[in-house]
Amino acid sequence: MKRPVTLFTGQWADLPFEEVARLAAQWGYDGLEIACWGDHLDVWRAAEDDAYLQSRLDILKANNLQVWAISNHLKGQAVCDDPIDERHQAIVSERVWGDGDPEGVRQRAAEELKLTAKVAARMGVRTVVGFTGSSIWQYVAMFPPVPAEWIDAGYQDFADRWNPIMDVFDAEGVRFALEVHPSEIAYDYWSTKRALEAIGHREAFGLNWDPSHMVWQQIDPVGFLVDFADRIYHVDCKDTKMAVGNGRNGRLSSHLPWGDPRRGWDFVSAGRGDINWEACFRALDYIGYDGPISIEWEDAGMDRLQGAPEALQFIRDQLFDPPAGAFDSAFSNQ
Repeated sequence: MKRPVTLFTGQWADLPFEEVARLAAQWGYDGLEIACWGDHLDVWRAAEDDAYLQSRLDILKANNLQVWAISNHLKGQAVCDDPIDERHQAIVSERVWGDGDPEGVRQRAAEELKLTAKVAARMGVRTVVGFTGSSIWQYVAMFPPVPAEWIDAGYQDFADRWNPIMDVFDAEGVRFALEVHPSEIAYDYWSTKRALEAIGHREAFGLNWDPSHMVWQQIDPVGFLVDFADRIYHVDCKDTKMAVGNGRNGRLSSHLPWGDPRRGWDFVSAGRGDINWEACFRALDYIGYDGPISIEWEDAGMDRLQGAPEALQFIRDQLFDPPAGAFDSAFSNQ
C-alpha cells in the first residue's frame, strides 16, 4: 500500500506556485497539498475564472504532480476566533478582512470556506484541510475562573458557524479535515471528542492528523489514530523535538520565538525529532488509512531546500507494505 507523498505548500507561499511545483517534482514528490494563499490558489478567483483554475492544474500536469488535498487554514482560523484583530488582518486576504469589523470578517471567512469546497470539487479533490478557530481558546488556562456555560457556548458557536459550511461540503461531496492544533476548537484528545460531538459526528467533518502538535502536549499520536480511526481524513508530517529537561524550559515556551534554545520544544524536520514514526505508520496501516502523506516542512534551524528533500526520503523509508498474510501461517501443516 504505497501511499503518495505530497508537499504542503503553505510554508512555501512566498514562492510562485510554478516554482514550488518545479522544486517538488525535482525532489521526487508525488504531488502537492496546495495552500489557498500566496499565489498558489485563490479560491475566489478560481470560483469565477475557469482559465485561472485550469492554470493551476496545468502547472501540476507539467511537473507530473497530482493533488489530493487543498488547504485553507488561514481563512478557517477567522471563522470562530474571538478576538479578531491585527493578527488576522495579516493572514487573511483584503477581501475577507474588508473593513475589519470582527463579525463581518468571520462571515466572509465562512463564505470563503464554502467556496473552497466548491473549488475542490471542480479540481477533483475530495479533502480540504484547515483550521476552525475558536472563541474559547483564550480561556485555556481557566483563570480567572471560567464558567462552564462559557465553554458550552464556545462549542455551540463552533457548531452554529461550521454546520452551514459543512452543508456545502456535503453538497459538493468534499470532506473537511481539521488539523488538531492549539488555538483551534479541537487541540487535544478530549477537545477533539467534544468538537465531534458538538457538530453531531457528521461525516463531512473529520481530522487532519499531525503528531507534532501532540507530542509536546503528552498525547499519544498512535492512540489518537486508533481511537479516531474513522475520522482520519488526511495526514501531515512534521516533527517535534523536546528540550532536554533543565528546570527552566517550559512546555508553554515563554513567548519565545521558534528556534530559541530556551523554548521547551520546537518543530523540526521529519525524522529529526522525538516522534516514533515507525509506530505511527504501523498504526496508519492498522486503521486502513490509504490517503496521501503530506510533509509540512517546518524547522527554524534548517534550510528548507535541504530539509524538504531529506524529509521526503525519511518518510518514504517508513512506508513499507504490510504483509499479505500472517507471518505465523507458515507454521501450519494444514
